[in-house]
Amino acid sequence: MGFVSKRTAASLCGGLILAASASANAAVDAKLLEMLKANGSITPAQYSELQGELAKDQQQAAADAAQKKNEMSAFDQKVAWAAKTQIHGDVRVRQENINRDGGSSTTGATSDGDRISDRQRIRARFGVYSEINPQVDAGIRVATGSTSSDSRSTNVDLNNGFTKKNLWLDLGYLDWHPTVAPNLHLIGGKMLQPWVSMGDIIWDGDVNPEGVAATYKLPLSKDASLFGSLGYYTLKDNVDGDGFQYNHDLSLYTGQLGGKFNLGDAVGVTIGGSVYSYNNSDNDGEAAAGINSSGGTTAKTLVANGNTTNEFRLYEGFGQIDIKNLPIPLAVYGQYVKNSKSTDGDDKAWLAGVKTKLAGFSFDYNYRDVQRNGVVGAFTDSDFGNGTTGAHGHKFKVGYDIDKNFGLGVTYFMAKSDTQVANQSDADVNTLQLDLEAKF
Repeated sequence: MGFVSKRTAASLCGGLILAASASANAAVDAKLLEMLKANGSITPAQYSELQGELAKDQQQAAADAAQKKNEMSAFDQKVAWAAKTQIHGDVRVRQENINRDGGSSTTGATSDGDRISDRQRIRARFGVYSEINPQVDAGIRVATGSTSSDSRSTNVDLNNGFTKKNLWLDLGYLDWHPTVAPNLHLIGGKMLQPWVSMGDIIWDGDVNPEGVAATYKLPLSKDASLFGSLGYYTLKDNVDGDGFQYNHDLSLYTGQLGGKFNLGDAVGVTIGGSVYSYNNSDNDGEAAAGINSSGGTTAKTLVANGNTTNEFRLYEGFGQIDIKNLPIPLAVYGQYVKNSKSTDGDDKAWLAGVKTKLAGFSFDYNYRDVQRNGVVGAFTDSDFGNGTTGAHGHKFKVGYDIDKNFGLGVTYFMAKSDTQVANQSDADVNTLQLDLEAKF
């Protein structure tokens, strides 16, 4: 084999490399280009030509990288939004039977004069909840309901020849929780109840208030924390007919303060108090008489379902004791309410109950006594005493988890009512509900 000089070998290697690069349409390595120029493998003209090609290749590579980055950024934003958005919903099928003394009924009477209402109902809810940014959340939910004016129920009867069922806006809110104030939430819109409830004699669980609210939680230690909320809610705009400013609205002011404490590992205690004050419900007596300042008539907006007054300022005390070191968990809870605006003596309501869980079963029992004007009839539990005040009695509820997010529930209300049947005190109003519910 003949002798090949180092210079000739370098020239051959350089040529082969450049040829391969050209045929593959690849970028020319800047360092290699400088080496080829230094050892004389390429002429100055070739160096200038290849340097120009290198610059073009670098520009094209930078443009391709920028485009890919933008495409990935847009994709990442879409994926990030999806990752921070949750969809929740539920469907419940219910068989309900209401048996009450006397009164009117579309389903007729039994031989002993009792009136029976027997119906099948469904509830369907679908919500989308998203983190707009680290400080703001938003939520929207639609739900079934018989009418838009029924704030206490999302049930709809299976009736009327397979007709379509109505959907209503059930939630629509913004929740701002600024990072500079941890555990503070400023909420506006139609929202879930921002206060803590230990019973449903003031608020049916389906009532979603509309307005603005602030909630705050203050950790004191690993075993103690305080919580509170303030709110302003509009019930009816321009209720007195004198103007559309907020001071002419039928409105609700709320405030709540409470605390949660662990007494060792055995007992947990939650205790608190609330005030719910309704403004412009009476307008200095004119609305109570059905007369506004313009001489027209106005409805007694808050008089409903057994109430005989439209003036309400409710003071509530509530609490719950969780006993953790028993063979099964046990919670004892209760609430007491007084309407300081009522003057007829029917101004109190109270509830006491106990609940537990065992092997897929949940049990809840409470006894309550809700006087005629102790709470606002338009917002109290829509099931107990067929949704009226002036009732007392028992609630029994048993739930069973058939599978994940799928369960069966049985609830029985055994009540005596002074307002459900005209001119009859202690009328029996007994309600049985059988529920099959799936959540997603």
